[in-house]
Amino acid sequence: MRRLSSSSSGFPLLAKLAFFAAAASLSAQQTPESATTLSREVKDVFERCAKAVVKIEATDQHGELSGTGFFVDPTGTLYTAYSVGGESDNINVEFKGKKYPARQLMADLRSGIALLKVDLASPALPIGNSAQLEIATPVVAIGYPLDLAETPSFGMISGFDRKCFGGYFATKHLRVNLPPQRGEGGAPVLNVKGEVVAILLYTFENNSCYALPIEAAEKIRNDFVRFGEARHGWIGANVTEAAAPVEGSRAVTKDIMNDTPAAESGMKAGDVVLQIGRTEVHEPEDILDASFFLTAGDVVPITVVRDNEKITFNVRAELHPASQPRPPLLAAPPLSNRGIPLNLQSSPERTP
Repeated sequence: MRRLSSSSSGFPLLAKLAFFAAAASLSAQQTPESATTLSREVKDVFERCAKAVVKIEATDQHGELSGTGFFVDPTGTLYTAYSVGGESDNINVEFKGKKYPARQLMADLRSGIALLKVDLASPALPIGNSAQLEIATPVVAIGYPLDLAETPSFGMISGFDRKCFGGYFATKHLRVNLPPQRGEGGAPVLNVKGEVVAILLYTFENNSCYALPIEAAEKIRNDFVRFGEARHGWIGANVTEAAAPVEGSRAVTKDIMNDTPAAESGMKAGDVVLQIGRTEVHEPEDILDASFFLTAGDVVPITVVRDNEKITFNVRAELHPASQPRPPLLAAPPLSNRGIPLNLQSSPERTP
């Protein structure tokens, strides 16, 4: 798996052929009327939304790179991938045929995104809801592949994954059957209404990619608006899998760490976790999503079952231990490693 940035070669011929074969198969199952309607919807999304999508050029320790971003407010704030704007200098945004200098507002390695700012009035894409997506829901991405102009890609949702290649994401990601190429990192994934539902981050060489749900990105942006930085929360309770479900949940607290928000709230080992904030918990892996959406300093309601009784604790989250600043890089890796493999956790984070 690689990050969608820089300007190396595109997808292999076999992958492209597979995409067109899949598209032909999908078209064969449609009536002419439905295919025409879908084509018009995709064209309409592209025509309405492309004006808020921009090309990004920058430099990092490896050299020049390019990517895609999109405006999310009328004052020039835009999203892109961390691989594009997270550790870059001399960032420029191409908008309406002109290049404008951009500055980084914040970058968050845990989510894989960066927020940039251009000092100009801008259009903005509407924010959608990824929770409304299902397997085979059609989506459209708009990006700047290689040195080409803005380009639409049509595909569908193929999965909702928390892990890949044995490693775990910080939160659930959307697996999307799209034919992305280098330069499209940070591109918006849109529903047929033209609303952003995710941000393209990583690609496979089998003609699919991973995208961060827009709600996860908005959590990071809201943190920035409130605090000027991302504030990933943590309460200090280890969770494991129960032998049998209780009230529909198999997530049970294994132990409560000393001197943590969970301990101070009264939570105990053996509590079966039903809900953390707005996230319902059914399996231990659900803790991934629940933990990601915790904000340090906020009080979060946590509902558990203890001795057949439902109890709700109001717990004030602390800053996640993984949120400490990273040490500076000692040396740049070889240029051939610019397509950096995704740094996944080796085991699920079951410590909200």
